[in-house]
Amino acid sequence: MKNSVAFRTILYKEICRFTRIWPQTLLPPAITTALYFLIFGKLIGDRIGTVLGVSYMDYIVPGVILMSVISHSYSNVVSSFYSSKFQHHVEELLVAPVSNGVILTGYVCGGIARGVMVGAVVAGISVLFTHVGVLHWGITIAVLILTATLFALAGFINAVFADSFDDISIIPNFVLTPLSYLGGVFYSLAMLPPIWQTIAQGNPILYMINAFRYGLIGVSDVDIGLAFQITGGFISFLTLLSLFLLQKGIGIKN
Repeated sequence: MKNSVAFRTILYKEICRFTRIWPQTLLPPAITTALYFLIFGKLIGDRIGTVLGVSYMDYIVPGVILMSVISHSYSNVVSSFYSSKFQHHVEELLVAPVSNGVILTGYVCGGIARGVMVGAVVAGISVLFTHVGVLHWGITIAVLILTATLFALAGFINAVFADSFDDISIIPNFVLTPLSYLGGVFYSLAMLPPIWQTIAQGNPILYMINAFRYGLIGVSDVDIGLAFQITGGFISFLTLLSLFLLQKGIGIKN
């Protein structure tokens, strides 16, 4: 019972936190998405033509949506948990009769909620520019939730190790953004030289974006089963690592 109340409280706090400042959390992705579709979809897309048998505009929609989910599920958790450390009220959670799993789940679900909400906003904007539907609902929803979960966990770990507000921006700027842009959002693997195709296959975000693209428009550069295995493996590893860090109090109790 106590764990249930704690989970609902953390989740409610997280959702209220990003919805209260919606002009900063939900409006910018809508504007950015519109610019992506205007520049890449309309101006450049008409010159590129089709990719894997679909129009370039339709091809980039899944990647743009998932890229927004990745960045916002990550940023929600990293900023929220680090703020709890910085303001010294994370100690209240640690001394409360609440399990580490509940604390982690509450923050991660808050990140998932923001990621999914931003994804819905971006998908709504895409309707103004294209007619992409959903071919495989199960795959689409599964990839969406699993990807948001993975990067919410990654944001939690970043927050645990962060010692300043500058530290929480290093990973998004120098790791997530490059990996996202190099993850096949705006191009197919077949468009790359052989050596770069091999290098790109080492990028885990490539598999998530292609699995999501398969769910929406039915085309992919990678095996969908492999994409789920990679995503599930990373989630399992980051979950265990997060629970270990909470248990030991690394970056929190010192």
